[in-house]
Amino acid sequence: MNDFAEHLKSIRKARNLTQKQVAEGVGISERSYQNYEGSDLARPSFDMLWAMADFFDISADELMGRAWKPKKKGK
Repeated sequence: MNDFAEHLKSIRKARNLTQKQVAEGVGISERSYQNYEGSDLARPSFDMLWAMADFFDISADELMGRAWKPKKKGK
């Protein structure tokens, strides 16, 4: 399993949600969502990343496991 898939699963589980609940919340089939959590080949589209970030009420960076830190001026 890739890092994104593992991170996505951990976000879902931390919120005590089922795969079905997330899938319904973002408007896709449960199977499609399962592929995002369990496959190195399945990658969500840009629009789906936004939908999942909105559903989980987090930033797209947080959804993808990235911590954004602004660069200091002069660096």
